[in-house]
Amino acid sequence: MATASLSLGVAVLLVLIIQLVLETSAAEAADRVLENRADAVAQAVESGGDRVPVIPPSLLGPGVAVYDGAGRLVAGSVPPAQAHEYEEMSRRVSPAFHSDEDDYRLRALPVQSADGAFAGVVVVSESLEPYEGQERNGLLTGLGAALVIVVLPTGLAAWASRRALAPVAEMARTADEWSAHDLGRRFDLGPPTDEIKALGHTLDGLLERVARAIGDEQRLTSELAHELRTPLAAILSTAEVIALSPDLDDELRADLGEIISHCRSMATTITGLLDIARASTGARASARCRLEDVVAEVLRQVDRPEAVTLGSGGKLALAMSADTAVRALVPVVANAVRHGTHVLVDAVVDGHFVMIAIRDDGPGVPAALHEHLFEPGASGSGGSGLGLALARRVARSAGGDVVHDRRDDDGGAVFQVRLPTEI
Repeated sequence: MATASLSLGVAVLLVLIIQLVLETSAAEAADRVLENRADAVAQAVESGGDRVPVIPPSLLGPGVAVYDGAGRLVAGSVPPAQAHEYEEMSRRVSPAFHSDEDDYRLRALPVQSADGAFAGVVVVSESLEPYEGQERNGLLTGLGAALVIVVLPTGLAAWASRRALAPVAEMARTADEWSAHDLGRRFDLGPPTDEIKALGHTLDGLLERVARAIGDEQRLTSELAHELRTPLAAILSTAEVIALSPDLDDELRADLGEIISHCRSMATTITGLLDIARASTGARASARCRLEDVVAEVLRQVDRPEAVTLGSGGKLALAMSADTAVRALVPVVANAVRHGTHVLVDAVVDGHFVMIAIRDDGPGVPAALHEHLFEPGASGSGGSGLGLALARRVARSAGGDVVHDRRDDDGGAVFQVRLPTEI
């Protein structure tokens, strides 16, 4: 754009200069022709021996008129359309030029007879149309040259910039294809011998630091989850044993039921965190499962499985482990069952992914939660607010995602779970 703007400015300036030069040259050429014609007639008048000018017929061409000292036309002819201009020019006492509205240029030249007495005025006219035609041709030529001046440098600049930035565009496309957890991928452009390779070298260093940070986070998550599983299992077992006692009162038994429920929920969350922490590119590349098996396991883990209706897509294959797929789907389906009376699960293939739509007939997602729906702790029903956040994190660890489709909020909530598939 900068090259095009600069070229356009230069082209406009050149066209204006050329047009100005052509206009000046045309005006000077027309004046020279008028001067030469008027001088030729004036010499014939001055060579006469009396006050009445005698002009050879060869000099009395179109637009030539000779007036005597009294302003009477004595030779030549006056174009009817220019009678007024000729009459005014015939009274000139000094040489003068005049341009009329009909694109004609006039020249008035006072002359003297051979004895030095005032003989009259010679008036000649010249059409400016030929000169204006030359100006138009010059303008068209200038515009053509201006077009070349603008288009050629702009095209060359665009070609050169694309060629120079092609490696950057290729790097961007390559990085976009990488999963957020393909921690081992690098550009590997070689030593930084030019700007593009220096950029690749810098980005490789950045990716290395990001990989180390994510690896540290995964190790910490795995260690914490592992350390929590043992005491949590002990608490759950103790609570379940106590709940088997026949002599418990109703209030204590209800409290133990709530403890057991929360312990199982925590166990599910910790298992999901372990799955995320242990997920690796090699494991995802080799793992395969069928969507119908995953959905069947999901229904075994949610309340009121009879409220869930399965649509099409059950025979599709997923390029991930069944446990990871279940971890990604269970919180979303459980959330739909909790808020609606009927849930529809449908799946279609979209490129390299299976798009699983979970639709319920509940009240929908409150507008206040739209921007924070997948943040840990965000809940509109008093829950822990970890389910959807954990589902999204599990799906993303496998290269997929979980999103809320706001388009159908009027008739309930719709969530899209995107999981990788085999192509």
